[in-house]
Amino acid sequence: MSRQPQSWLESWVNLLYQLRWVLLVAFLVLTGFAYFPASKLTFEQSIESLYAKDDQHLLDYLESKKLFGGDEFVFVAYTVPNLLNQEDTKEAVNKQPDEAEKQNPLEEVRSFSQELSQVPGINADVTQNLADALSSSKLNLILRILIRRKRDELIELSRGVLIGDDNETTAIVLRLLPEDESPVPRSETFKRIRKLAHAHDPRAYVVGEPVQVYDMFRYVEEDGDVLFKVSLSLLAVVLLILFRRLRWVLLPLLVVICSIWWTEAVLVIGNLQLSMVSSMLNSLVTIIGIATVAHVAVHFQALQRQNVPRPDAIRQTMVELLPAIFWTCATTAAGFLSLLTSEIAPVRSFGIMMALGTLMVLIASTVLLPGGISLGYLRAPLQHSSDKGLERSLKKVFEMNERYPKRILWGTLLFVLFCSVGFTRLTIETDFSKNFRDSSEIVKALDFVETRLGGASTWEVNFSAPPRLNEEYLDRVRALAEDLRQVNPPNKTQLTKVISITDTLDFVPKKPFASDPIQSKLDMIKDLQADFESSLYNAKQGRMRIVLRALERQSAEEKLSLIHKVDALAKKHFPGSETKQADSKTKSVHDKPGKAAGIFILLAYLIDSLLKDQLYSFLLAATSIWLIMSLAFRSLKLGLISMVPNLFPIIVVIGAMGWCGLTLNIGTAMIASVSMGLTTDSSIHFISSFLRKRTRGATTVDALRTTHHSVGRAIIYATSALVAGFSVLTLSHFIPLIYFGALVSVAMIGGVFGDLVLMPILLRMTYPDKVESAA
Repeated sequence: MSRQPQSWLESWVNLLYQLRWVLLVAFLVLTGFAYFPASKLTFEQSIESLYAKDDQHLLDYLESKKLFGGDEFVFVAYTVPNLLNQEDTKEAVNKQPDEAEKQNPLEEVRSFSQELSQVPGINADVTQNLADALSSSKLNLILRILIRRKRDELIELSRGVLIGDDNETTAIVLRLLPEDESPVPRSETFKRIRKLAHAHDPRAYVVGEPVQVYDMFRYVEEDGDVLFKVSLSLLAVVLLILFRRLRWVLLPLLVVICSIWWTEAVLVIGNLQLSMVSSMLNSLVTIIGIATVAHVAVHFQALQRQNVPRPDAIRQTMVELLPAIFWTCATTAAGFLSLLTSEIAPVRSFGIMMALGTLMVLIASTVLLPGGISLGYLRAPLQHSSDKGLERSLKKVFEMNERYPKRILWGTLLFVLFCSVGFTRLTIETDFSKNFRDSSEIVKALDFVETRLGGASTWEVNFSAPPRLNEEYLDRVRALAEDLRQVNPPNKTQLTKVISITDTLDFVPKKPFASDPIQSKLDMIKDLQADFESSLYNAKQGRMRIVLRALERQSAEEKLSLIHKVDALAKKHFPGSETKQADSKTKSVHDKPGKAAGIFILLAYLIDSLLKDQLYSFLLAATSIWLIMSLAFRSLKLGLISMVPNLFPIIVVIGAMGWCGLTLNIGTAMIASVSMGLTTDSSIHFISSFLRKRTRGATTVDALRTTHHSVGRAIIYATSALVAGFSVLTLSHFIPLIYFGALVSVAMIGGVFGDLVLMPILLRMTYPDKVESAA
C-alpha cells in the first residue's frame, strides 16, 4: 500500500467523478426497487437451527419428538381460593347452573379450560385441567366410583402439574398442534392465550418452553427493528453536533440504509433468513458504514480548510482513501467469512450476510459519496472551539506516547495479562429467563409458576420398551422413577415432578376377568386422558419415557449437574443390550441405552453449542486478517503490528466479562469473532495515512503527528457517534442485546486506545528516523 498505482487509481477516480450524477441517481433508484424484496426478509424462529445437524442433544430431541409428539405444552396458571373446598361444591349443586359455576371453583376451572381449548392452534382433545381430572363427564362408571374413593390420591398425582402445594394454585395444560397443522401462526395462538389469561380474574400467567422461545425471537425481532431506527436517529444528532453540516449527517445514513436494503434484498433472492445470530446485522453494517464515511468527511474537510477546490478535494480524498476503504472492507469480510467453518447453519449464514453487507458498504460509499459531496453549496467549515479542544487532547496523547513509550507498553501488557486471567472466570448462562428483564411478562410468569406450582420446564428420560408391557418391565420403570424422585440435593429442589406411566397404572384398579390387565388399565385411562399412552409409550418403536418437570430458574452449574445425574440414572436402569423381539420375526435389534432429552436440555446447552467452534473461527479470522493486512501493506511486520490494536480490545472485553461476573449469553457468544471483524477499520486508515506521509518525505515523527491529528479526529468522531447510537440497545427487553451493545461499545473504545496510543509507539519502533538512529 505504500506505493499505490496512482495513475490507475486516479483514472478510476476521475471516471467515478465524471459519472457521479448518473451513478448517484441510478443507485438511489435501484435502492428504491431493492426495498420491496428487502421488506420480505423473514426471521428463522427455531431453536433447532442453532445446533449442528449432528449434535447429539439435537438428535435426541428430534428422536423424542418423532416418538412421542414433542412436549410443546403451554401452562396457564392462576390462583383460585377454596379450590378444593368440597362443602362449597355440595352447596353449589342446589343452585342455578350459572350461580353454581361462579361458586364452584372447579367448574370455573373447567369453563376457563374449555375457553382456552378453543384457541386456534391448540389440540383441544388433550387439554388437561384439575376439574376434568377429578370429575370428568367422559369417565365410565368404574372410574367415577374410583375417583370418588381415591380423590386425595388423584390430587397427589396431579400435584405439581395441575395443582400447587398451596391447594389454591392451579394450571391448565394446553398442547400445541404441530406448526404445519395449525390453522394460524404460533404467534397468533400465543397472543390469544395471553389475551384470555390477562382478562381472567384473577389474572392468569402463561409459561412453557414454546412461549419462552417465541418471546425471545419476538423481542429480538421487534427490539432490533425499533432500536435500530432510534439509534439511527441518535446517530444523526451526534453526527450533526460533530460535523455541524447536514450533508455529513445524511450521507452516512444514506450509505448505511442503502447497504442494508441491498443486503436484505440479496438475502431474500438467495432464500436466506435472519436468525438469532444474525439479528445484529443492521447494527454491524451501521458500524462499518458510519466509520467509513467519517474518515471521508474528516479528510475532505481538512482539504477544504487548505482552500483546495471542491472538485479537486473530492478526487484527492477518493484517491487517498479508496485503497484504505477497500482493504478495510476486505479484512472485515474475511473476518466474518471465517464463520463459514462453523457447523451451525445460522452462524455460517451470518458470516455470509456480514461479508455481503461489508461489500455493499464498499459499493455504496464508492458510488454515492462523489455525487453526494458535490450536491449544493458547501463552504469550508470553520474550526469550532470543540475542534481545538480535541486537537489539544490528541496533541497531549501524542506527546505522552513520545515521552513514555516503554511505560505505556509495559503497563498495557500487564493490563492485558490481568484481563486474560478473567478468561478462566467466564461462565455460560443456562437460565433462559435471564435473557429477559425481571419486569418482562415471561419472567413474572416463571416466578409465579415456579414459586407456587412447580418447574416450568418439561423434559424427559426415554428408554427401551417391549412391544407389550409386563409387570417385570414396569417394576424397572418404577425403580427408575423412584430414583429420579430422589435426585434432588439436600435442601434444594431442582426436579419438581416425575411423571411415569406406572403412577397412573397403579392408581387404576384391575378390570375383573381381563385377559391382559395392563392393557385393560390403559384402555380405561384413555377415557381420562386421550393421549396418555401415546405420550409416554410407543409400542411400535419400542420406546418409553418418563416426563420430568424442572425449575428453569437455576444456575448453570445446578442445571447441568441435574441433567448429568438424570442421564446417568437412565443409563443405569436401562443400559441397553442386544435383544430379540419375539413378535418381530426374531430380528436382532439394538436396544439403545436410556438417555435424557428435551428442549430443556437444548436451551441449557444453547450457548455451549454456539461457542463450540468459535475459537477456531476466531483464530482463522485473525490469521486471515493478518495475511490481508500484510498483503495490503506489503509487509508481514506491518501486518503483525496492525493486529495489536485489534486484539487488545477483544482480550480486554472478554477478560473484563470474567472479572465482572458477566455470563456468556446469546449476545456475547460470538463477541470475539464479531469484534475482530469491526476493529480493523481505524488501524488500516492510520497505517495507510502514515505510509503516505512517509512516501512524501516526512520523517517518522512528523508522519505520526500529522496522522495522529487527522485520522485521530476521524476515529474519535466515528467512535463517539457509534457509542452514542449503540447506547440505545440498553433499552432493549432482551438482555443479550443489551450486553452486545455495551460490549461492542467498549471494544470500539478499546480500539481507539490501540490505534491512538499503541499504534504510534509500535510504528515509531519499526520505522526509527535516521537522525535518531545515528544519535
